[in-house]
Amino acid sequence: MSDVGNAPGASPGISPSNSAGQVTAIRRLLRRLRGIMAGSASAQERLDRIVRVIAAEMVAEVCSAYVMRAGEVLELFATEGLRPEAVHRTRLRVGEGLVGQIAATARPLALAEAQAHPDFAYRPETGEEVYHSLMGVPILRGDRVLGVLIVQNRTPRHYTEDEIEVLQTIAMIVAELAASGELVNPLEMAQSRGGASLPVRLDGLRLNPGLAIGPALLHEPKIVIRQVVAEDAIAEEERLRDAVAAMQEAIDALVDASRGLGPGEHRDIIETYRMFAADRGWLRRITEAVRSGLTAEAAVQKVRDETRSRMLQISEPYLRERLFDLEDLANRLQQYLAGQAPGIAAADGPAEFILVAHSMGPAELLDYASRRIRGLVLEEGSPTAHVAIVARAFDIPVVGRVAEAVERIDNGDTVIVDGDHGQVMIRPSGDIEQGVAATIAARSKRRAYYDTLRDTPAVTRDGVAVRLLLNAGLLLDLTQLPVTGAEGVGLFRTEIPLLTRHAFPDVADQTEFYSRAYEQADSRPIVFRTLDIGGDKVLPYLAHAAEENPAMGWRAIRIGLDRPAMLRQQLRALLRAAGGRDLYVKFPMIAEIAEFEQARALLDKEVARLAAEGREPPRSVRVGVMLEVPSLLWQLPALLQRVDFLSIGTNDLAQFLFACDRGNPRLADRYDLLSAPMLALFRQVIAACNAAGKPLSMCGEMAASPIEAMVLIALGFRTLSLAATAIGPVKAMTRSLDAGALAHYLDELGERPDHSLRRWLEAYALDHAIAV
Repeated sequence: MSDVGNAPGASPGISPSNSAGQVTAIRRLLRRLRGIMAGSASAQERLDRIVRVIAAEMVAEVCSAYVMRAGEVLELFATEGLRPEAVHRTRLRVGEGLVGQIAATARPLALAEAQAHPDFAYRPETGEEVYHSLMGVPILRGDRVLGVLIVQNRTPRHYTEDEIEVLQTIAMIVAELAASGELVNPLEMAQSRGGASLPVRLDGLRLNPGLAIGPALLHEPKIVIRQVVAEDAIAEEERLRDAVAAMQEAIDALVDASRGLGPGEHRDIIETYRMFAADRGWLRRITEAVRSGLTAEAAVQKVRDETRSRMLQISEPYLRERLFDLEDLANRLQQYLAGQAPGIAAADGPAEFILVAHSMGPAELLDYASRRIRGLVLEEGSPTAHVAIVARAFDIPVVGRVAEAVERIDNGDTVIVDGDHGQVMIRPSGDIEQGVAATIAARSKRRAYYDTLRDTPAVTRDGVAVRLLLNAGLLLDLTQLPVTGAEGVGLFRTEIPLLTRHAFPDVADQTEFYSRAYEQADSRPIVFRTLDIGGDKVLPYLAHAAEENPAMGWRAIRIGLDRPAMLRQQLRALLRAAGGRDLYVKFPMIAEIAEFEQARALLDKEVARLAAEGREPPRSVRVGVMLEVPSLLWQLPALLQRVDFLSIGTNDLAQFLFACDRGNPRLADRYDLLSAPMLALFRQVIAACNAAGKPLSMCGEMAASPIEAMVLIALGFRTLSLAATAIGPVKAMTRSLDAGALAHYLDELGERPDHSLRRWLEAYALDHAIAV
């Protein structure tokens, strides 16, 4: 009996006209493919038979399998319908032609007129010019594209979503063959990367600062799927239900264990993760895949791959980051199906290590919590990813977006994680290891010295007192108040907790959150900034169109004034939480006085509502503005008559002043905050605030650098708000500074036309033994 049984087109197979018995047809096809995979023929012979069966069952004149080779080249390995002499001769690079596009995007493609597509690449040796329609899917194994599987027809054919899904399911079986190493020698792929034993430096993105060195431990949660096609669908569905129940029970225990970390946003993240695990839509799709004939493990993998390929097309960073949580769940469920409890890998590893992963969810990181994770390296990730937030709770240096980290780092390799500069060093030389170890030791020594300064005042040598406040965005940050000796919170970013939620919290939820913030501050003042959303902080549940210049678009107070109900709910919650306490509120991104007056009017309405409800009012209400938009500089006298205080945010102010996108790496070093324009601007603002008798603070990133904080103090700033890790170094600098002497030196520098005054100021600090 032949593999195909019938000539192409003779069998009804799996086609649009035969949808009634589709599940039965899919199961029949999967059983036939399973029989081929279990045979004793060579890998090439099995692949040849597979494409013949697919062509017959899907009523296609052509079925072809392209397999990835070294150098990102897709080679035609097997075909039914194209010229046989094209096999192992036709090659396309990733991104070249329709096949290359499918591989590059990891997304399926279905075209009724393939040759009309602009990416169509004609290969005369294949003889495919007579075929009009094409449907192709990537051959995926986890996160990697191993090849492309396509079918073609002579007549224009509109392939259905069901047919695409069938071909994706079949591609999972082909992926097992492609991943076996029988078609392409694994050494070919390894040798193409080259230099495996040489020291390598990889660049990434700073997700959590710090410096660490240690042996690498690869996070490899994926389960090798031994069987794709199920023998008993009912039994597989029962296995799936049991595994889901075991996983959800373990996640409940994980939530309970997370309480040991104390209060903080990481707790909310783990609670959200538990909600993901109970998502009915996700579990329903897996169940449907099992009912189509896949094993439970293969069904989980199928849904995981489909979800990944779909979500990678989303440009919104926050939504893409939720993919890591879903992949964490898929990996975890596969481990339970395989009878393995998550965390076994950690038990087998060294006591202290650098964890290396493609991506991680928050629960996966907690699986390693019983061991000492010195640092974390991720191929993906961002500062708002859940795993990064949980890592901060453990004070773990994290570098993300490190391309090919998993491929280029082996278990046991010595790895340096430089979270301060977003760099990773693999297999460093002995002298570099010694240098890093010395730096870590020196940091520990300095940290111990900073701890001794915790209860000492930040006063310069010539008697100038400086208030050092904390920048915060999570309840976890507030635990650093007593540790650092900060006098209060100069900037509480109220939007950060909302980035981990799936719906805008109601007034009761917000009130509870702000009340907890007050309790943790323990009578220290907190300055709350109203929601600064939009730009690079888009809430997933708020409709937001793509913008050409999001930093200068619909964000911050502009959203608050256009959505006054949202802003009023936040102000209502702040007023309720502040009952009997002092309330400090500042509005971000104010560009004109009229915007401030509109925002203040909303606050006044909520104050009146609070009184009407008979609730306890705040002891006092003080309202300020973030100076971030340069247009306010020409309105300062009038503005200062209306506000109680003013704060400068250098991050946005600098990019608007210099017309310089701070997210563009080409412009990162083009402009300097220690330049004549910035210092002149600061002098103007300080003079205006002093004349009006209004408090001024600096809460931008500039305040966190000792050399830059030194200049700010000399210019006249008396309140700086900064990250917890910067308070010790800035306090040490302050206590070694003669502010008056540096002020005279700044006057001497005058209006120098230099690109930056940094080198002059660094030399001054060195000559005067200032601790920068």
